Amino acid sequence: MKKYILILFFLIFNSCVSVKKHNEQRASFITPEKLKEDVDFAYSKLKKMHPNLYWYISKESLDHKFDSVKQTINQPLTPLQFYFKLQPVITSIREGHLSLKIPRKKITKREFRNLKHKKPLFSRFDYYVGNDHLYIIENRDSIQNIKPGTEILSINNVPVSKYMKKYKSLINSDGFNDTFQPYFLKDVFFSFYISENGLTDKATIETLYNGEKKTYTLTREVKSKNELEKDKELKKRNQEKKINDFVAYNNSYNRNFKFLDKDSTIAFIKIKSFSREFSDKFYKEAFTKIKNAKSSYLIIDVRNNYGGSLDEINNLYSYLAPEPYVLIKPSQLTSKTTPLKTNYFRKSKPFEYAIKSIFYPSYFISQAFSTYKKDGKVYYKMKASKLTQPNKNAFKGKVFVLINGGSFSASSIITSKLKNDKRVTLVGEETGGANDGTVAGFYSYQKLPNSKIKLPIGLLLVQPNITFTNTKRGVIPDVTITEGIQDIIDKKDPQLDWVKNEIAKEKEKGNK
Repeated sequence: MKKYILILFFLIFNSCVSVKKHNEQRASFITPEKLKEDVDFAYSKLKKMHPNLYWYISKESLDHKFDSVKQTINQPLTPLQFYFKLQPVITSIREGHLSLKIPRKKITKREFRNLKHKKPLFSRFDYYVGNDHLYIIENRDSIQNIKPGTEILSINNVPVSKYMKKYKSLINSDGFNDTFQPYFLKDVFFSFYISENGLTDKATIETLYNGEKKTYTLTREVKSKNELEKDKELKKRNQEKKINDFVAYNNSYNRNFKFLDKDSTIAFIKIKSFSREFSDKFYKEAFTKIKNAKSSYLIIDVRNNYGGSLDEINNLYSYLAPEPYVLIKPSQLTSKTTPLKTNYFRKSKPFEYAIKSIFYPSYFISQAFSTYKKDGKVYYKMKASKLTQPNKNAFKGKVFVLINGGSFSASSIITSKLKNDKRVTLVGEETGGANDGTVAGFYSYQKLPNSKIKLPIGLLLVQPNITFTNTKRGVIPDVTITEGIQDIIDKKDPQLDWVKNEIAKEKEKGNK
C-alpha cells in the first residue's frame, strides 16, 4: 500500500511540475533567431508532409509570406505573441484543418476540480457573428435578464471589434468561400479570448440592445448541490444517449431522427457531428423506421456540422445510393512512410502507453502496408475509396439536404458527392468546406522546437468521387436561402420551412 501511495504521490508531483514548467515556458521570451528557426521548421514540415500545399496559394506567394513574417520578428516574443504572428501565415494557405495550436496556460488538477464546481463565465450564452459584430442569441440561465439580440460592444473595456479583427486572421475555410468564418468564429471567439487573457471569475461587458447601452458584470457562480447532481446524471449514458450521441456539455444530441408529419411521409434526420460512435445502429434503426412507414420524403440536416468520420458518411451514403458507388477518390499522401509519422503514442497515459507498446509492432506493420504506388503517386488504402453496395433499406424517395457555412469537412464531402450524383436537392447556403475535397484524414503532430507550439499537419488528400468543379469554393446549394439573427432569436427556420412548403406543393399536385 505504501508503494502505491508513493507512486501516486510521484505522479501527482510530476504532473504539477509539468504544468509549472509548461506555464513558465509559455511566459518566457524567445530570441528572434530562435523564433525564425521555428518559422523555417514549420514551413519545412509543411512542404514535406502536406499533400497539396499550394492548392489555394502559389509557392511564390507562400514563400514570400514566410520570409516576410521572419523580417517582422526583430525582438524577443513569448510563444503566445509568436503564435499571433505566425498563425495568419498558416491561415493564408486556406486549408481549414491546418492550424497552429494556440499555446494555452495549463491548469493544475486542483484548479480543474475547482472549476468543475463553478459555472462557466461566457459559455452560458449562445452567440452569433454578423458583419464583424458579436451578439448574444440565447441566455440559457436568464443571466441578469440579458435579452437575445444583445450586442457585446466591449469586454473589460476592450472593444470587441479589436478582438474580431485579430481573431478573424487566425481562421479560414477550405478555399475561397466566405461563409465558414462567422460560424466558426462564434464558436471559438471565447476560446481565443481565454487563451489570451486567462481564466477569470469575473468579466465586465458593455452591451447594446434596442439603442440602449448597458454594462453587466458576469461572475463564475458556484454550482449548487442540485446542479452538481444534475451534472452527474447528464454524464450517465443509457442506450438512447449512446445511439443518438448525447453531449453532456450542452445537454443535446449529435444525432436526431423524427417524422415531421402525422402520416410519417416526411422523415427528418439531423446530424451535428459525424462522430462515428454508435452511428451504425442509429442509421439502421432510422432507415428501418422510414422503410416501414413508407415515407416519400427525407430531409437531412448537416448545418453547423464540422465533419468527422469518413466511415460514417460512407455508411450514410449507402442508405441514399440507388446503385453501387465509390464515395471518395484514392487518397494521396506525400510518401510511403507518411502513415508512420502520426504520433502513435500521443496523449497516452502511463498505462495506455504500456498497452500501446505491446500492439505497436502490429500497428507498424499495418501502416507500413497501408499504402500503394500508382502512376508515380502514393495512395493510402481507405474503405471509402472502394466500391460500396447500397444498403438493403436504402431510401428511394425524394431527399433534401440542409447546408450552411458551418457544414465543413466530411459534411462537404458527402454533400458534394450527393450533388454530383444528382441524388438530392441542397437547400441553404454555400458550405464552409470545399466542394472538391480537403486535406485531413489523420495527422502528424509536429512541435516547433523553440516556442513548443504544436502544428498538426493533415496527411491525406481526401476528395469526393466526383467531376471536380475547380471553383476553389464550397458546395453551392441548389436553392439558396439564408438565415438571419432574427430568425434564430424567433426560432424560425426559413431553410427547413422552404423544404416543407415545397413538399406541400408536390403533395397538392399529386392529389389533383
